[in-house]
Amino acid sequence: MTAVQPDRPAQAARAARAARATFHELTVSAVERLTDDSAAITFAVPDELADAYDFRAGQALTLRRHVDGQEHRRSYSICAPAGSPPRVGVREIPGGLFSSWLVHDVAVGDVVEVQTPTGSFRAEPTSRTRHLCIAAGSGITPMLSIASTVLTDPDSRVTLVYGNRRTSTVMFAEELADLKDVHGPHLDLIHVLSREPRDVDLFSGRLDADRLRRLLGALVPLGSVDHVWLCGPFGLISDAREVLGELGVSPDKVHFELFYVDEPPPEVVRQEAVVEGETSEVTIVLDGRTTTAAMPRGQSVLDGAAATRHDLPFACKGGVCGTCRAHVPTGEVDMRRNYALDDDEVARGYVLTCQSFPVGDTVTVDFDA
Repeated sequence: MTAVQPDRPAQAARAARAARATFHELTVSAVERLTDDSAAITFAVPDELADAYDFRAGQALTLRRHVDGQEHRRSYSICAPAGSPPRVGVREIPGGLFSSWLVHDVAVGDVVEVQTPTGSFRAEPTSRTRHLCIAAGSGITPMLSIASTVLTDPDSRVTLVYGNRRTSTVMFAEELADLKDVHGPHLDLIHVLSREPRDVDLFSGRLDADRLRRLLGALVPLGSVDHVWLCGPFGLISDAREVLGELGVSPDKVHFELFYVDEPPPEVVRQEAVVEGETSEVTIVLDGRTTTAAMPRGQSVLDGAAATRHDLPFACKGGVCGTCRAHVPTGEVDMRRNYALDDDEVARGYVLTCQSFPVGDTVTVDFDA
């Protein structure tokens, strides 16, 4: 049996969160073919929604579509400077339900359901800061937004290390070159190609731990770096964090966003077995409304709550994007995978509900916190 308490007046923070988590139908205003398998999609935002779609560099948009009666969502990083119309860069995954549609089928004038911007991976154009960006493949999308935004401060600098297979697979190649032309010595742009020889051997090969160690040690004054931004597959993120730690970069300066193409990141699971058949009374707080229902312990909080709440925020369901982030003020959950929350958030009781399973008799999960 489900008990629903009456709505209560939402606090300002809750109202802001609700606004960020709202889907609207936006018209595609531009489609740019970047490579054979990638494109950039720009959305027109009507004046009445301008504030809702005012994004920060590094944030993402979640897109939604229904296929054969089933809802699907995907999250894509914004690749435009803050203050511009929202634009996402998409690389096709072979057979991908969303990416193939966006790269090959979506055209100017089409209408797409787009959620308002979300994500804590974001940079502010503060004065006199030095940024190091390391990306691979389509991980360039948030880096393009971050670099073009922070460089609006004439005293800031950016070093961008960008790994790809070949020249023909580099997304936003011309736009990056134009950005370099505009900002000159304030932007150091380093292309590394794994399957195409370069004039300098250091720039030829996989962007792995050894190459990062040599690149950063030789070309980047890490002692003066204020922020490091990482975006790419699991291996790159893991290697970069390890190397940065070896080279003395404080972990609190390092921000990362993970994506995966070939396979999901390795799952970290506790050894405690989940007893099938047992349930927990789980209370969900979202947009000022509280709902309590019995949920199986063998099902994630997000999936279990979906039976009674159809307004839950989510995108990837893989522990990567952080869209389903919530606070657990009472009770306990078992979070089995986490690549979106930092250690401080976890210590304060925040979890990814797509990867969290109820433990014990009662649990409260607050999406408004």
